Amino acid sequence: MAAFVDDRKYKDEDYGGFVSPFDGIEKGSVLQECRIFNDLHLDTSRCENVLVRLLYLVGQGEKLSREEATEVFFSVTKLFQSAEPSLRRLVYLAIKELAHTAEEVIIVTNCLTKDINSDVDMYRANATRVLCKITDAQLVQAIERYLKQEIVDRNPVVASAALVSGQQLISHNKGDVVRRWVNEITQALDHNDAMVEYHALALLYQIKSHDRLAVSKLVQSLARSGGRSPMATVLLVRYVAMLELESPPRAPGEPRPYFDFLSSSLRHRSDIVVYEAARSIVSIPNVTAAELMPVISVLQLFLVQNKAVLRMAAMRTLARISMTHPVALGPCQTDMESLIGDSNRSIATLAITTLLRTGSESSIERLLKQIQNFLSEIADVFKIKIVDAIQTLCIKYPNKYYTLLNFLGSALREEGGFEFKRAIVNTYVLLMDKIPECKDQALNHCAEFIEDCEHTLLSTQILHMLGREGPKMPDPGKFIRYIYNRLILENATVRAAAVSALGRFGDQGSEELRHSVKLLLTQSLMDVDDEVRDRAAFAIEALNKKSVSPDHIDVSVLPCPLANLEADLIHYVTSSNTSTAFSLDTVSKAAIYTAPVESEKRRERKAGLAAAPSKPPPPKDLAENVMKVPQLSSLGRPFKSNPAVELTEAEFEYTVKCLKHVYPTCTVLEFVIENTLNDQLLENVVVDVDTSDMAGVAEVTLIEAPKLPYAQPASAYTVLVGEPETYLQGNLQCTLKYTVRDVDPATGVADDGGFPDDIQLMDLTIGVSDLVAAPAELPKSFKSAWDLMGDANELADSCTLSAFSTVPAAVPAVMSVLGLVPCEGSDNVSERASSHILLLTGIVVPGSQVMARAQISASGGSVDLNVLIRSDHPQARDLILSNIA
Repeated sequence: MAAFVDDRKYKDEDYGGFVSPFDGIEKGSVLQECRIFNDLHLDTSRCENVLVRLLYLVGQGEKLSREEATEVFFSVTKLFQSAEPSLRRLVYLAIKELAHTAEEVIIVTNCLTKDINSDVDMYRANATRVLCKITDAQLVQAIERYLKQEIVDRNPVVASAALVSGQQLISHNKGDVVRRWVNEITQALDHNDAMVEYHALALLYQIKSHDRLAVSKLVQSLARSGGRSPMATVLLVRYVAMLELESPPRAPGEPRPYFDFLSSSLRHRSDIVVYEAARSIVSIPNVTAAELMPVISVLQLFLVQNKAVLRMAAMRTLARISMTHPVALGPCQTDMESLIGDSNRSIATLAITTLLRTGSESSIERLLKQIQNFLSEIADVFKIKIVDAIQTLCIKYPNKYYTLLNFLGSALREEGGFEFKRAIVNTYVLLMDKIPECKDQALNHCAEFIEDCEHTLLSTQILHMLGREGPKMPDPGKFIRYIYNRLILENATVRAAAVSALGRFGDQGSEELRHSVKLLLTQSLMDVDDEVRDRAAFAIEALNKKSVSPDHIDVSVLPCPLANLEADLIHYVTSSNTSTAFSLDTVSKAAIYTAPVESEKRRERKAGLAAAPSKPPPPKDLAENVMKVPQLSSLGRPFKSNPAVELTEAEFEYTVKCLKHVYPTCTVLEFVIENTLNDQLLENVVVDVDTSDMAGVAEVTLIEAPKLPYAQPASAYTVLVGEPETYLQGNLQCTLKYTVRDVDPATGVADDGGFPDDIQLMDLTIGVSDLVAAPAELPKSFKSAWDLMGDANELADSCTLSAFSTVPAAVPAVMSVLGLVPCEGSDNVSERASSHILLLTGIVVPGSQVMARAQISASGGSVDLNVLIRSDHPQARDLILSNIA
């Protein structure tokens, strides 16, 4: 290793700094160098350098193929002939790292077993670790005798290696043999070395961990014996704390069986044991203030220690106590205040946040003065914690909001990163909701902040807040200057937000203010950005209407769902038919149905190829294809597009699935067809349907798929036009008809001739649920919407569901049959429920809202269903009830 570093020394001088000795290492060159392990006369120094590079590559995540790993592994095993201690240790490490990739690693067990019986303790310890790493459960029984001897060995390195290997065997389900070593492990608990004692206790607990009673007996016996090393005592304290946490809840005043041991550990001579006991007591559920007083006294002593780690540990635990028992930390106030100027900023931050959480109302000003100078010296991550503490303190003492908000305002104007600034702005938003009196002061601070804000997201958030709350303030005009400056000095995103904020001031202000806002917005009509111009034009038009009518205009209310409006507008502007003006009345209130899209990387993972995880693609609109068909584009967006239904078996030569698109006047069946034969080309593909079992069909139109090459899906369409005021439902017999031509798979060229053929597909059913869509927006109050329908529009029916014996099983079936969606979480039903009421709603084609109250009750091995249906359209009520049998 030294020689390798020396070769790179000149690079250190060239760059004027340290250069890693592992820079530029490549897997191919290292594997090539590994061939020196096969030399008759080994150069141990060079072999060590090569092994170090190999271990570095593996440690950095470099993957070796199974062949590469096997070749290197067997080359490494030849280094056992060297007696150099440093090289032997590297050999052990290499075997451990390569064992999970290489093949036939069991062949090296003879060499490792020989080292276990060696006189060199270093060989014995390392060979034990490696052998237990690569061996299987059967071989462990063969070396059990050696492992039991090593557990009670006088050399602590050997004994610890055997004990740690036992833990590894149990963790990897090879520990049946280890459970017979209890006597030897118990004997190792009395070893003179602290490391052996610690590992023995850990292994003994791991053996008994499946039996709570055995663990309890072990902990009680060890707690009574005492005299353990500090590390073993820490481990014992943790086991006691785990038992205390797992104990059932106790009544107030009832003694805790393990609390005395934890309390006695607070008086241990080792600081690490004392802190572990204090931390364990704090973590006990429902611990009282009286039980915490000894802990607080001990931690108070830690606060004045010279060791920073003790002060840090004490402050972390005291901060945790302040969450539940802030009053109990009164005696520590002075010592915690002295830590505000601690050189360790983490300790100082914890002291500040804890003091803010536990301080009294009279001490707030004094604390803020101490923090003011300190705040500029710490990192943003600590500043955010202080902001959170001030937020909690302001809610606790609302009368002090003026002082606390002034502190946050000064911090907002100081230097800091995005996350710190956002934490302050979010605190303002929360406090404005919790303490309405502070709104004017908070808005003033935010308005001043956006004058020099470098973050677009924060500027838009504050502008939105000013537009929402500013017009309600006593003097709303003072905020307009700050907003108008953003129209001149900021980017397009902030300018658009400023236009919207100004529009709200004009909409809710006085007549004079409205006129002034209109003048300011007029300048934005010439903005270079489309969004800014559109918002300005919209706001001015809204303000003009407001000046004509005294009624308040709420531009956020639309007569249709926003997602549907967006989809229809996109379809309107991208289609060629724009001669008719767009109307909001034509936008459906039903939800847009989508299907998940399988990404390329997901398909690669299905095929067994490695692919990095990525964000899933957005779902695909089920109506996307049908709206692009020229013959059907005039129909617009379907009322409902139902998910695809398979009409062929998976192994069939042609796969066909059908999407049912329901329109107010017709139903379009989209048949997605895929040719799985590479020696055939299908042409003029249509799907004919027999409508003899479906009433009300006035006309059937077929739209063919011109060509269907191999593995290229295409769609054919069948249009069913219904008679007026008729719901198309029933069974359809489907036949796939096409002209087939033979194709040469090698060249892909089709023959000139062809012949017609047809295949019978599975029957297709159009049911009630296909004609009912979920509303894009559920009613905010089911009761109000139900009462609005009125009793005159109600029908009732009942039946017995003999196929179900329990209410939880019947609930999803009822929703599926009716095609309605649940409201107010009524689909959540207890597993033991004997009766349940479902609140359902839906929209029946072409746009009739239906509401239902379904009472489901268990009765003698079956389920009774009582349904009340309300709708303004009698045909829609009759359609839903016709599906109840």
